[in-house]
Amino acid sequence: MSTEDILAYVDKTIDDRLARLFDLIRIPSVSTDPSHAEDCKRAAEWLAADLRSFGADASPRETVGHPMVVGHLPGDGRRVLFYGHYDVQPADPLELWETDPFEPVLRPMPNGDTQIVARGASDDKGALMTFVEACRAWTEVRGALPIGVSFLFEGEEESGSRSLVPFLDKTAPELACDAVLVCDSDMWDRKTPAITTMLRGLVGQELTITCADRDLHSGMFGNAARNALTVLTDILASLRSPDGGVAIEGFYDGVSEVPEAVKNIWSRLPFDGEAFLANVGLKIPAGETGRSVLEQIWSRPTCEIHGVWGGYMAPGFKTVIPAKAHAKISFRLVAGQDPQKIRDAFRAHVAARLPADCAVKFEDHGLSPAISMPTDSKWMKGALGALAEEWGDAAIAGTGGSIPIVGALKRYLGADALLVGFANFDNRIHSPNEKYDLSSYRKGIRSWVRILDRLASA
Repeated sequence: MSTEDILAYVDKTIDDRLARLFDLIRIPSVSTDPSHAEDCKRAAEWLAADLRSFGADASPRETVGHPMVVGHLPGDGRRVLFYGHYDVQPADPLELWETDPFEPVLRPMPNGDTQIVARGASDDKGALMTFVEACRAWTEVRGALPIGVSFLFEGEEESGSRSLVPFLDKTAPELACDAVLVCDSDMWDRKTPAITTMLRGLVGQELTITCADRDLHSGMFGNAARNALTVLTDILASLRSPDGGVAIEGFYDGVSEVPEAVKNIWSRLPFDGEAFLANVGLKIPAGETGRSVLEQIWSRPTCEIHGVWGGYMAPGFKTVIPAKAHAKISFRLVAGQDPQKIRDAFRAHVAARLPADCAVKFEDHGLSPAISMPTDSKWMKGALGALAEEWGDAAIAGTGGSIPIVGALKRYLGADALLVGFANFDNRIHSPNEKYDLSSYRKGIRSWVRILDRLASA
């Protein structure tokens, strides 16, 4: 079925569609700050009302935290669930913003595009509204969608999603679907959209090592007493092997090589590993010897140290032997790795290297498995075809990031996800002067119009 009438209508009414996005952005729905709890509630109510304005049965739903928004539109045959989040990161540091973070502005760019600058413009309000506006356009032009659609908008994605699993426990039957759609990912480049098929899992750990019962004078106790920072840094150094791999026993159990067919797809992507590193001021690849930069960030598990502290850290100099030392570490996992086994193997690795008169305490900061979506499903083929129609080409990509919601929805609903993103790599999400390109917004809406049509006939 041709969608040219709907696409023409999207272009004709783009100013109205932009105005609605601006109205949503103006609500400072910062989920991690209790002072913005009412703003989160207001954003949920705004979204529910907006869905109802074009025929959806939609409402905010109470949770132990910020509300969820659930909505449904009828359609023939199959049903898809679209997930997005309306909460945003804090705007701090405010002094680095060039404009009011919650008053969106349009900024023309030398390349002829225009940037929408505001907190949440990209992550995730702009992305979320591309799908909402595509559904609105279908109903306004054709009177109905070609496929059944449900909506799930979360209000705590940026602050840990503590309400999500309890909510899914209660509402999974209502959210039943054939496929999940997510728009919280990136383009391959400015001219090529991507469907992300691999997400890494995450194990987050914080450890505290205690040696003496108090900080000690380094002149009186030096050499004789254990230094907690020395013990900690020795253990941290032992996490890596000389070839750049992770030296924890059993860490690579279950890790498979990337299929040759996928490697062939990757080889055709215009990715320059040297330029990727040069863009952040580096030249020499780290990680496992003999692996390309793209392999390292998409298909290999990681071990990274995020913070180390202990002893005296104020200005000046204080010669103490610290009694306690702390570190924060994460492991990004790939398909085949068990998050709990990785956590337990890491803790055993630390315990085996801890002196007998020292102690260690661990704190969890998340356990989620890696997700790998099929690349040959009818949903994937339909979405790729629709994107190629709109953009001229489309890529199948991996990502080094983790989106735990995808795994949770798979467990509860049994449905695979299509991660279709229109954000550019330089959108400055979570940073001052976040932006979303106007081309991403307009062509994102047009892309979803086409995808809905293709999925209905898949």
